[in-house]
Amino acid sequence: MKLDKVLSISGKPGLFELKAQTRGGFLAQSLVDGKKIPVSMRNNVSILSEIAIYTYTEEIPLREVFQKIYDKEEGKQAINHKSSKNELTDYFSEVLPEYDEDRVYPSDIKKVIQWYNLLISKEITDFSDPKAEEASDDSEKAK
Repeated sequence: MKLDKVLSISGKPGLFELKAQTRGGFLAQSLVDGKKIPVSMRNNVSILSEIAIYTYTEEIPLREVFQKIYDKEEGKQAINHKSSKNELTDYFSEVLPEYDEDRVYPSDIKKVIQWYNLLISKEITDFSDPKAEEASDDSEKAK
């Protein structure tokens, strides 16, 4: 599964997989407990592939941050998201030294690490760019 099918829904813990579109929204399945829930258009929903982390020079897509953590941890879980604020910020500084400390809060770091660990536990490790793959597919077809 790619990150463009993984959702964060405000007010709901964990991550969700987009399952199907409905008349008033869509159906999502929790990656934590497997329960399916209807999600209306009133809910604030974020697709993981569209989220970015602020740095001092640009915004880095979340998938790239996940890839950096994946490379650092050699495909294993990262530190616990319930670690102290200092441990989390130190860890994140190792992964992404140029992150903007004024705009990326400890709660954001906690969430990124929690999401990463959840994805790894569910063996979702494809952090590649879907847009880059489409472009390479198009160039292959052009040949």
